Amino acid sequence: MRFERARAEALAAALVAAAALGARVSGVDTLMFPELGALAHDVFTRPQGAWARATAHLALVPALAALIGFGLARWLPLGLPALTLSLGSTLLLLGLLRSPLAPAISAGLLPVALRVRSPWYPLSILLVTSLLAGAVLLRASLRRTAPAPSDPASRIDDQTEKAASGWRWLPGYLLFALLAGVFAPACHLLLVPPLFVVAYEMFAHPQVCPWRARPWALLAACVAGAAGGAAAVAWLGTGPLSAALSLLAGVLIVRALDLHVPPALAIGLLPQILPRAGWDFIASVALLCAWLLLSFALASLAARRLSTEGRTA
Repeated sequence: MRFERARAEALAAALVAAAALGARVSGVDTLMFPELGALAHDVFTRPQGAWARATAHLALVPALAALIGFGLARWLPLGLPALTLSLGSTLLLLGLLRSPLAPAISAGLLPVALRVRSPWYPLSILLVTSLLAGAVLLRASLRRTAPAPSDPASRIDDQTEKAASGWRWLPGYLLFALLAGVFAPACHLLLVPPLFVVAYEMFAHPQVCPWRARPWALLAACVAGAAGGAAAVAWLGTGPLSAALSLLAGVLIVRALDLHVPPALAIGLLPQILPRAGWDFIASVALLCAWLLLSFALASLAARRLSTEGRTA
């Protein structure tokens, strides 16, 4: 079992390295889509998981969100309107398609947060996610034995990755997202798209999300992943080696913390496409993650009070 997992993680690192190499050779930086690391790690280590089973969504939904985000980045300045429209459009897309592909949120936000205006952006996302979906199908067809049955932890991960239902989670999520959109630019902080994916999975599935009860572990995973990714780029520059090492470092971090939080792996790959990723990037991750945890605590407290008042009324 450990050998299978190690092989799957090595395959995810190889795919990320290939994307980084393609970005360097072609000059299309966005081929190194940070969420590719999160997606590849999850679908290869959990071949029966929610994302691995939804190959059509895996190929197409992030690209559709990327197209929306590209259009908004091209026509609107960085600010709350662009952030709100990007989030709202992607959440609507996920809801209408009943798609589990929450990393599409990051695909839609990335051009808004980083001012990506190249028309290659949505096409590059479509290319890498289609290749990933093809790799999942090929690997399944070559598998000689049936995948092991899902264990309880994997079933919890599947519940966390399900499409959101209802609307009661939205106020808390919007509290986090909109105030982050207001204060991050004002404080010269980077909007970190993978954290909006973490927030979605926390707010939409508060009863089952495995990291909701371990806020300090989540904060440590995100900040350490950001530091590891920034250090890899500082020492080795952007490219296949630093991308693969950033992903593997993130894997070791979340494993040491006993967390399965794929978006944290994407945070470690963000320095591959940032103009510069130093202490300001790490501080942005730390402060926005802390605000996420605070907003989740406030929303949970409000929900408990409303529930108590409803029972006593």
